Amino acid sequence: MAKEHYFSPHMLKDIQDLIKRCSICQMAKSHVFLQRLYTPLPTSQGPWLDVSMDFVLGVPRIQRNKDSILVVVDHFSKVSHFTSCHKSHDASHIADLYFKEVVRLHGISLSIVLDRDSKFLSRIWITL
Repeated sequence: MAKEHYFSPHMLKDIQDLIKRCSICQMAKSHVFLQRLYTPLPTSQGPWLDVSMDFVLGVPRIQRNKDSILVVVDHFSKVSHFTSCHKSHDASHIADLYFKEVVRLHGISLSIVLDRDSKFLSRIWITL
């Protein structure tokens, strides 16, 4: 089935010419920037050596007015820990929670994957 256009052939040609001359349009096109595939995480060599952390935000307030959940997942076994926290906690508070809830049971991890900025993760490592 042919693609239906709402523009006349002349108008369509004008639009294509405008896009070809527009530097902003050209930078936004995917053929200008090479798209790369995601790099998979390396396979973990043992339990609790490599973990990932994430936050579930917007949950109803629970005990002591906490409104978020810190989720820590082991890459090897896929076992998870869920800990209530405040969404306003900084990296040192998150490191303390991680230490109290995960490190005391499983030991210190070799790597932590976190989708926050590198400064946040760096502060967690410094605190640990």
